[in-house]
Amino acid sequence: MTPQPAAGPDGAVETVFRMEFPRVVAAVARIVRDVGIAEELAQDALVAALERWPEDGVPDNPGAWLTATARHRAVDLVRRRETYARKLAEIGRDQATATAPPEEPADPDDIDDDLLRLVFTACHPVLSAEARTALTLRLLGGLTTAEIARAFLVPEATVAQRIVRAKRTLARKNVAFEVPYGPDREARLGSVLDVIYLIFNEGYAATAGDDWLRPALCEDALRLARVLSGLMPKEPEVHGLTALLEFQASRTAARTGSDGEPVLLADQNRARWNRMLIARGATALARADAVASGPPGPYVLQAAIAACHARAYRYEKTDWHRIAALYGLLAARTPSPVVELNRAVAVSMADGPEAALPLVDALSTEPALRDYHLLPSVRGDLLSRLGRTEEAREEFIRAADLAGNAREREMLRRRAERAGG
Repeated sequence: MTPQPAAGPDGAVETVFRMEFPRVVAAVARIVRDVGIAEELAQDALVAALERWPEDGVPDNPGAWLTATARHRAVDLVRRRETYARKLAEIGRDQATATAPPEEPADPDDIDDDLLRLVFTACHPVLSAEARTALTLRLLGGLTTAEIARAFLVPEATVAQRIVRAKRTLARKNVAFEVPYGPDREARLGSVLDVIYLIFNEGYAATAGDDWLRPALCEDALRLARVLSGLMPKEPEVHGLTALLEFQASRTAARTGSDGEPVLLADQNRARWNRMLIARGATALARADAVASGPPGPYVLQAAIAACHARAYRYEKTDWHRIAALYGLLAARTPSPVVELNRAVAVSMADGPEAALPLVDALSTEPALRDYHLLPSVRGDLLSRLGRTEEAREEFIRAADLAGNAREREMLRRRAERAGG
């Protein structure tokens, strides 16, 4: 959902504001220590721009103007509080430079530090996964409440409540506006990466609705991952996630047909894969390897799996033995029934469906997969390849009944028809 340029001063304000919104909020949150208030002050700066830019013209550095204006108002707010003296000691040099809006930020690196603090605050573990996702898209993606609601197919009021409650929770729990260090940082970083991954996945294979893909969500998640990799260049998992999303996004154009129907990996026209994104993914994966000091983490391993697919110019050339081995490492690193199911698929391609069917059958009692449509879908595929067509048809029908996405449901029903025909 990248902002598009608009004509006229009002359009320029809107475009610049959407681009600069995360940095403005981050800079102000360092002063007021409250993301909710920081967002309100950022909105105040927008109002000021709408009033002044049509008369004075758009500044040479509009982002710096918005940031400085919001900072100035933040300092005025702190002055009015009874706790001004304590807050003054915390904001230090910001107070000394914010008495009048400067033309340029005092130190661009400080802005990046503030943005990093905002990332960790929006993805704090005290918030639910849904709240973290909504708040991240609002504060870091610059999306409106209505846009987030449309993206996830939930009522706008629901998203608004999640965001309001998230801000209140952060304030009530007195969550520090900071980048944690040591074990806390490792734990919190996982939450940050998981939120970005969740946003991408919802765009890559929508869990509900009529569309198989929502490219705008993929773009937002990829943009956030790229920003994070620039802010945290020494974190291999950050580069691993970025590489994974680059590789996955490279297939977008080939994943749907002319009518929007899903196209499975084996049937995709690989000439439509975006080679520039694949190259970016390879670069990010190389960076992850370069800064790693221990065994690869889950996102680096997933990126390595995606790289195997990206390197194969034809489906038949895919290195399934390596993919199966990588899934084995991933299962050992982060045990999960879904990872085991993916490993079974790779084993079926490397060693045949008869080798994989027992692995899939062993997952049938997993509570986490009870309503997971891909379990019967994978089993149906294995049974079909083994010539057990009637059993395969039943599995595809069961998968279709469990699928929440309309496009995926149609595809599974077609596979059931073909298996029975």
